[in-house]
Amino acid sequence: MRHPEVDVWFEKKQHPMEDAMQAVRETTLAADPRITESIKWSTPTFSYEGNIFSFNPAKKFVSLLFHSGAKIPGDHPGLEGDGDTARVMRFTDVEDVRRRGGELTEVLEAWCRWKDGS
Repeated sequence: MRHPEVDVWFEKKQHPMEDAMQAVRETTLAADPRITESIKWSTPTFSYEGNIFSFNPAKKFVSLLFHSGAKIPGDHPGLEGDGDTARVMRFTDVEDVRRRGGELTEVLEAWCRWKDGS
């Protein structure tokens, strides 16, 4: 569900990648109705039974920091990184979000199933 504080964040930031970030936002909120958004760590953060990811607002691409991305069950090639916990997913522009939105949805669905114990 969209939260007004996230709308305010976008209005204040006027980020150069806003269109792509908004596309990620819409894809994320459409993936599962239980996913919520808020502002944490001064950036939009999406949650369900814990923090899923936060925007890491780069200027030339959209970067999503999946706080526990290494633990999400399944094979998700778009989640990059080799540490024990965090993973990153990046999008270059709105078209990239549209092209790879299904991959993001799969990661979010896997998160929700994991948190539900399925």
